[in-house]
Order: sequence, then C-alpha cells, then structure tokens
Amino acid sequence: MFDSVATKISALASELVYRYKLWQYQSNLPVLTGNDGLIAETLKREGVYITTLADLGLPSTPEMLASANNYVTSMVTPRDIQAGYKLPQIYTITDLPEFFTWGIEARLQNIIENYIGLPIAFHGVHLRKDFPNEQQLQTLLWHKDSEDRRMIKVIIYLNDVTEKHGYFEYVSLPNHPLEQFNYYWVDYKLWESKYLGINDFKLSKIIPKSAWKACPGKAGTVIFVDTRNVLHHGTLRTEERSTLFFVYTAKPPKRPELCTQYHDHTFAKPQLSQQIQ
Repeated sequence: MFDSVATKISALASELVYRYKLWQYQSNLPVLTGNDGLIAETLKREGVYITTLADLGLPSTPEMLASANNYVTSMVTPRDIQAGYKLPQIYTITDLPEFFTWGIEARLQNIIENYIGLPIAFHGVHLRKDFPNEQQLQTLLWHKDSEDRRMIKVIIYLNDVTEKHGYFEYVSLPNHPLEQFNYYWVDYKLWESKYLGINDFKLSKIIPKSAWKACPGKAGTVIFVDTRNVLHHGTLRTEERSTLFFVYTAKPPKRPELCTQYHDHTFAKPQLSQQIQ
C-alpha cells in the first residue's frame, strides 16, 4: 500500500512539474503566422490537421519524396502471422539525410513546438507498408500511443488512399462534457485491454460511428495528429498502403524508452535489407 501511495505522489509531482514547465515556456514559443498558426490552433482544438505536401511547400520535399517512393519498392509482402492478418513492413530511415532534413525543417518544427508547448525532440522516421488484412488486430484496433503527454506524428500518404487501402481514422478531441465522458469511458476500455486497443464494435457502443472521422486522401496527403491524446487506428484494407511517420515529443519525453524504436534497430534499415536481397 505504501508503494502505491508513493507512486501516486510521485506521478502527481511529475505532472505539477510538467504544468509549471508549460507555463514557464509560454513566452519562448515560436510565433506562427498564416496557415502555420491555423495548423497549431486546429491541433489544440481537434488533435488533428490535414494538409498536403504541396500546401506545406517545404523545400526538402522533392528529394525526400523521391527517396521514399524508391525504398517502398523494396518492401515485400510478409507471411500471415495468423489467418487473415499480415504484419506491416517497417523501415527505420531516420539516418538517411533526405528524411532527417525534412524532419527538422524549421517551419515544421515551429508548428509542432507551438502545439506541444515545450522544446521538442525529433525522434525519427518510419517508412511503412501495410498489406490487405481481414482481421482487426494491432494498429487496426482503436488505440492511443504512450510516448509522451503530448506528441505529434506527421503521417504522409505515399499512394492515393481510399477506403479499400485502409485510411487513417480518428475521433476528435472532446469539446463538451458528454464527449469528455465518452473519452474517459474509452480510456477505461483501453485500460481493460491492457492498452492493446479496442475493436469497432466495442467503440461503437460508446462513441457513435457518425463521430468517427475518416481520412482518405491523394498521394502527398499530410496528417498532423497527436497520437497520445487522439483515439485513432488504421482501417481494414483490401489493397496495400504506403506511408511515412515522422515522430515528435517534448524533450525529454515522459517515456523515452518507447521512443528508441524510431532510430535504433527495432526495425530493419533499408541499406541492410537491400544488401540481403
């Protein structure tokens, strides 16, 4: 019992320190104008903002995009880990300069820092190919990430994504008491699942499908999303989908041990995979 109380006191102290740091850093946040300010404000209100690479207009985009499309072609379809479900293929490409350069573009980092509210850490990039799946498992379940109190993943579609490709889907941050209550109830269900996620049927009993927001889009669609606070998943698919994930948290994050996967050898790196082939 003593250990439990001590843990709770420690967690409360940590949260108070975090809140104080947010307040203290407010005057140091980058000032955003135009559409950059709109992105940050929409993230604070809804937790998601959708745009395109063309509209962002970052100068390093052409080289980054060409390289991503090249590496996607080397990804092969894995075996089913069980009937009707294939694991995605993931490359860690953080060390490749064309991706790292895009990830540290000043405008991009300023938007994300303004949202997170503290100095940020860019943890890395995953190139991901998802395959046709009939079973709702793993990231196809509704879930939230755990790396930090606030975090941003910038997701880029590398091919046109429609319903058959398994688009990204989410529920906006709650904006009134009933929505807040439903979000708390979902958090309880996630806890019951040991944070592995819940399926469509269970979610529909709490949050109606009319509140689920699908994100189809053309190649080059960009989704800014706080994956810690926004309930989200990928949907079932009958065709392949290729994406990039750029990952940002405060520096340091609440759970740094969960962030190493974006730059270590948890997943293959393209150079090593191509040498094996």
